[in-house]
Amino acid sequence: MKREATKQLKYLLQHRALVAGLVIVILMFAGIMVVQAHPDQPGTATEQDDAAKPVTTQQITQHQHELKADLHTYLKKVTADGTTSVSFYNLGAIPGSAADKATLTDKFYAQGDLATSANAHTPAVAASTYKLFIAAYVFQQSHLGTFAWTPTNQDGFHRMIVNSANDFADDLLDERGLQGINALLTQEGYYSPAFIEGQSAETTATSLMMVLRDLATQSGPFKHAKDQQKLLSLMKTQVYRDGIPAGTTAATKGATVADKVGFMADTNNDAGIVTLPNGERYILVIMTHGHQQSGFSGFPRMAKITTHIQKMVYAPSVVKGLQN
Repeated sequence: MKREATKQLKYLLQHRALVAGLVIVILMFAGIMVVQAHPDQPGTATEQDDAAKPVTTQQITQHQHELKADLHTYLKKVTADGTTSVSFYNLGAIPGSAADKATLTDKFYAQGDLATSANAHTPAVAASTYKLFIAAYVFQQSHLGTFAWTPTNQDGFHRMIVNSANDFADDLLDERGLQGINALLTQEGYYSPAFIEGQSAETTATSLMMVLRDLATQSGPFKHAKDQQKLLSLMKTQVYRDGIPAGTTAATKGATVADKVGFMADTNNDAGIVTLPNGERYILVIMTHGHQQSGFSGFPRMAKITTHIQKMVYAPSVVKGLQN
């Protein structure tokens, strides 16, 4: 028996290369069987296929719901003392923009899907934001043939939007009365009556959001492209930029804002349409009073709110989170 074992050992030594090859083949076969038995291990084809799966509509809707809830919680916090009203409305991407061409981004930021507000139906002093309603009325009357764009009217309208000058709006209200403009506001579904004899004009953040939405979408009193572009162009160059424009720039370099401010006594308001570098757009209205505000002291407060909202809603990580 000892002689037989010695003989076998001598044979294995003589054919060790063949034996090593057989061992390698056996180990490779065993490895393949292990991978097939555990197809979800990292690095397998199955995992790569799963990573390539498109994001579902249900996932997008759930992510929208979560973000909107977080945003609403923030807005409730900043409006809790009753001195602030905020309305946010996402407009979606400009057609043909980078955001519009990115399918997932376009779906996630679909117009109105993230809209929310807080204390936005409470009437507050409009200050010069009411001049957006004056602009809507002037456009309506010009197409009815009862208002002419004379050089004087052109100049007055320009200064009303860019410099927030009062003479054009005051003269128009004195000459035309309050009933006609209040009727337009009612017709369009805006807060009305905004203008009451002997009182400061009042409106709501929701109403200002609605007029800006009509302006941005070329509808309602801004259905004529020439009117829309005229007003947007002036709003982009208005001189008071410490509110929403400042907050927008702090959050995203290269963003542009077309807005109308209002300031009177302790009231500081801002209502704007924001366009981000990738083509996404949103409306933000912030109305503030109290806090011993005077002049423009409330504008940094509005800028801070704007920055927080923009970073929360439009940070690149928001959409990327869907793909993880």
